[in-house]
Amino acid sequence: MSKTKPNTVSATSSAAAAMTTPAQLERLGEHLRKLRLLKSGERLEALLQHAAANELPYAEFLEQVLGEEVAAKATKNIAMRTAMARFPFVKPLETFEFGYQPSIDRKLVQQLANCHFIEHGDNVIVLGPPGVGKTHLGVSLGLKAIEAGYRVLFTTASALIEKLTKAHAEGRLEEKLKLYTAPRLLIVDEIGYLPIDRGGANLFFQLISRRYERGPMILTSNQSFGAWGEVFGDRVIATAILDRLLHHAVTMNIRGNSYRLKDKLKAGLVRPHEDNGSQPGGEI
Repeated sequence: MSKTKPNTVSATSSAAAAMTTPAQLERLGEHLRKLRLLKSGERLEALLQHAAANELPYAEFLEQVLGEEVAAKATKNIAMRTAMARFPFVKPLETFEFGYQPSIDRKLVQQLANCHFIEHGDNVIVLGPPGVGKTHLGVSLGLKAIEAGYRVLFTTASALIEKLTKAHAEGRLEEKLKLYTAPRLLIVDEIGYLPIDRGGANLFFQLISRRYERGPMILTSNQSFGAWGEVFGDRVIATAILDRLLHHAVTMNIRGNSYRLKDKLKAGLVRPHEDNGSQPGGEI
């Protein structure tokens, strides 16, 4: 008896799928819409035909239907969180040319891609000259965080300071600080590209203090830590900012050539970057 049971189940499943009437299809479609199982509703007839053709057992058919629905919802959620993150572009980590930047510890980046640093509350700080892929790394790690289910927000340092300054002038600073504190991971790009006055530095310090040991950050900068006193227009504030950022942090220093100069380097039109050791963190 036990040997014939699977065949009986398959045959019953096949017959049930093959004998589905238009009225049943309509009712099933209505049930799926009410349950908001939209992907299953779109593919209902195809799924039934596949089940009939392959004589799928009931459990396997149900698993396939629900599996497709879960995958569709996951894809939709990732797309929504990616849009909300406000990335300047979408470039996955798999497209990063590690061979062009040998100074980067590829194993370290791959470890960061597991997003354990988020759970541990560690910041990631990427230093290097313009064009070496700092923003690409920040965005790519942000995309990995979104895939892992985290909420992410991307901003440049200049845009962040501008919005905090405007909010402060309008009496909405608390509201804006909450906006930048809420995401599990905040990415601040291009620290040091534009000067920050003392008022902006104070506002940035308030944000860092809000996120300290609660919300990890990814920050990129073209300036060594020793130059952050000039970047923020106040060595004391810069020291306080770095004290909190570096308490739990992973720092990467990229010493290499700009991707934008790749073709000119190949043609010999410009000289390659020489590592003079000036880029690492250092002291203020």
